[in-house]
Amino acid sequence: MNIKKVGLLYHPMVGTTLDKAKELESSLVMQGVSPWICSAWEKEEIQALLEGTDLLLTIGGDGTILRAVQAVIPHSTPITGINQGKLGFLTELDASEAVKKLPLLITGKSWIDQRSILQAELISANHEPRVFHALNDVIVARGEIARIIRVDIAIDSQPLATYKTDAVITATATGSTGYALAARGPILHPQSHDLLLLPVAPHLSPSYPLVLPENAVILLRLNTYHPATLSVDGHINLPLSDGDTVTIKRSPHFARFFRIRSEDWFYRSLEDKLKGKQGDSGRES
Repeated sequence: MNIKKVGLLYHPMVGTTLDKAKELESSLVMQGVSPWICSAWEKEEIQALLEGTDLLLTIGGDGTILRAVQAVIPHSTPITGINQGKLGFLTELDASEAVKKLPLLITGKSWIDQRSILQAELISANHEPRVFHALNDVIVARGEIARIIRVDIAIDSQPLATYKTDAVITATATGSTGYALAARGPILHPQSHDLLLLPVAPHLSPSYPLVLPENAVILLRLNTYHPATLSVDGHINLPLSDGDTVTIKRSPHFARFFRIRSEDWFYRSLEDKLKGKQGDSGRES
């Protein structure tokens, strides 16, 4: 792939990420590439700049990448993450090595890591249907009041159970190493298209995680008078009311990442990342 135009997305709440973006901008110009810089929080501005962009470099952590994926959809612009966050499951390079290894990315010495994402449709009595996409997870959770919520679950139109719980997580393979893992879910290989469904702290209701096939359609119906929240990748958060439904399935879109490490990197680095041994130079949200 011949890369001519690169977008640099930085975390606006971590000042060093903008400094690194400017450093990378200078390096790209010297290599004959046309760069642009934008906050990863400015979705509409990113989309206006995206046409003709061959690669997005995110400077921050996994949260910055999640926002970049939201901005890219429905396009297929590949992303490479540069870690200035704390963990960086999704990032490819540490900030200290980014300038040195940049030529490997722009000369095409890389491979595409394609990930499934979720599509969630929210139907509420007070709004038109709304559709969201998530690389990690879609979560229906209790609100500010510390009371469990009831969520009726159906899979492929067949009733499964009513979870009395703090939250219900639906996650991708990518999200299996996030909140779903903290809730004792399994780790899926990142190229898996399967979906995860699991409750958080269930009370007298099913507690086991489910691994569902890629064509599964999951319906979550809120059945409670207590406040609840819909969270999409942790940064889109909306209030839910009794009777609201969220229908989740595999999205027709994908997230695509440019990688330069070997293709067996996931298992080789998994243990270190689970122990938090990658990066601690900044704050990520």
